Amino acid sequence: MDGPSEIIGILGGMGPAATADFYAKLVSSTPAETDKEHPRTVIWSDPTVPDRTDALLQHGPDPTPWLVRGSEILRGAGATVIAIPCNTAHAFVPDISARVGLPIVHMIGEVARYLAAQRPRIRVVGLLATTGTLRAGLYKEWLDGVGIGLVMPDGPTQDSVVMPAIRALKAGARGAAVSQPLARAAHGLIAQGAQAVIAGCTEIPLGLVPASLTVPVVDPALVLARAVIRRTRHGAGSPKWS
Repeated sequence: MDGPSEIIGILGGMGPAATADFYAKLVSSTPAETDKEHPRTVIWSDPTVPDRTDALLQHGPDPTPWLVRGSEILRGAGATVIAIPCNTAHAFVPDISARVGLPIVHMIGEVARYLAAQRPRIRVVGLLATTGTLRAGLYKEWLDGVGIGLVMPDGPTQDSVVMPAIRALKAGARGAAVSQPLARAAHGLIAQGAQAVIAGCTEIPLGLVPASLTVPVVDPALVLARAVIRRTRHGAGSPKWS
């Protein structure tokens, strides 16, 4: 059997560990018995992309030129579709897509579709993410569209628990030092009625232990990987969010 015809471009480096984790999930999500049944993939991992949260909070440089340049590099390398394993970077997707001309499989849109399809129906979800993702309203916009409510950490928890844990994960920390604070923040969301918790920063699944919670943890990177694989194998199985 020949492999899929699409060439997946991974626009990564935000951060490098999350990019490596996403590629591993892409491989594990592929129903393949031989090497050649896996999709062709090009990875551009640029850790110099300016901090997305800093940009959204209006005191940091705009990462759009870096993201556009990375997408152009992927296009030049033959990519036919782009996946971005960074939640906060999706705030800049409209500009990227318009300037690069390739379809982008929208991670947050795919998570909303995934949650809307769950049975029994999920009515409220919790979100652990960067402050930039929260303030940009990325998940709220998509979840509102499928009739799912959203709860988020309060300001002190976000500033003193969630963001320090994300920074620690980016710095390579693992184990209880990051898993326990993230679990406490997640339990706070469950207390607000969350029936599932979105690990809405691609580093969070590297630290949050699903077994420590009483509700499912949704990993957007895994949802994205499966959506991209559906697209490469079935074409229309996953919509274009370009």
